[in-house]
Amino acid sequence: MKRGDALDGQIEWQPVTRPAAIALTAFAAWIIWCHFFSQGHWLLLLDNANLALHEAGHPLVALFSQHLSVYGGTLFQLLFPALFMRHFHRQGQRTGWIAALMWLGESLMNVAHYMKDARAQVLPLVGGGDHDWTEIFSRWGVLQADVRIGTLTALLGLCLVLWGLRLAVAALRSPQA
Repeated sequence: MKRGDALDGQIEWQPVTRPAAIALTAFAAWIIWCHFFSQGHWLLLLDNANLALHEAGHPLVALFSQHLSVYGGTLFQLLFPALFMRHFHRQGQRTGWIAALMWLGESLMNVAHYMKDARAQVLPLVGGGDHDWTEIFSRWGVLQADVRIGTLTALLGLCLVLWGLRLAVAALRSPQA
């Protein structure tokens, strides 16, 4: 099988260089700092991109179903980093895969922040429309659990970021870096 073909589970990963490992470590630290030690929980460039993907998801899903369009924002926000992970995995680009893994984790933490606001509705909304997660949790009959579900989602996102950080630190310690 050629490089990048994952059917047999064997990927020929390109090693993470020392500068890339340092950048990945800084990226993880930035994500963790912004989500746990800053007031706004907003990563300037990354969350602006996440917001654009989120908002684009609503009308694109609405092309197929108006009823499902409420899910389109979160779907697109999480789908894009997952697609980047897939791309980098197929190419054997470990640095890109780790960065996309951390992006997915951060995006989950961003969604979790939004989930936890479903009842309180204090976060500003783009366009002043309805709160996606109020609608979603109401449909599912779990609105009262918004904070718990959001916290679990944030924990999952944090685990992905920490996994990426662990891989970056391991690359720093590697003699190949």
